[in-house]
Amino acid sequence: MPSRPLAILLDLDGTLVDTIALILRSVRHAFEGRAWAPTDAQWVAGIGQPLRVQLGAFADGAGDVEVLVERYRAFQREHHDGMTRAYPGAVEAVRRLKGLGHPVAVVTGKLSEPASRALSLVGLAEFVDVLVGADSCPRHKPDPAPVLLALQRLGREPAEALFLGDSPIDLEASRAAGVRAVAALWGACSREALLEAGPQHLLDDVRDLPALVERLQAEAG
Repeated sequence: MPSRPLAILLDLDGTLVDTIALILRSVRHAFEGRAWAPTDAQWVAGIGQPLRVQLGAFADGAGDVEVLVERYRAFQREHHDGMTRAYPGAVEAVRRLKGLGHPVAVVTGKLSEPASRALSLVGLAEFVDVLVGADSCPRHKPDPAPVLLALQRLGREPAEALFLGDSPIDLEASRAAGVRAVAALWGACSREALLEAGPQHLLDDVRDLPALVERLQAEAG
């Protein structure tokens, strides 16, 4: 009996949409005027986590986190549409996989509302069956809970899925959930950092995703 089409789980920022410059400029704006701010490298190392979790590592207490969150989000809201674009080939790759019957989920550390906005802006929303954001469950990547929630909503088991992400946090969550971990080498994190997280597959270009899925589907029977 042929296996069911693999579920395709995808990170958003740095995987489907190129928002790295927007993210880093939002961070700089949040910390503007302060004596100290995280470096780009320090911020990139935590990409994949919810905003409050990341800011908590650099803020001066819980109250300061809220101040920084509001400054960050104010800049992002103002500049979001002008600084958000799909990576070349991302829309076509997801459209092709959806057309072949693969259920598709986006699992992101972003809140659901801005994530939905980004997906709609770049033309991906119609191909996404499930969106799991930072506000969808109480635990977050690298915990496997968001990945498992996406699988539950898609009606798939971990062995019937892969997760493509551009950060070690994505890959750790994938592996903890028992899902094939695929590293996106075009995002914010270095190849070396991604390799340390132990992905089962590496992709140099999002346009190569359908071919990888086709090969894994054939191996599954």
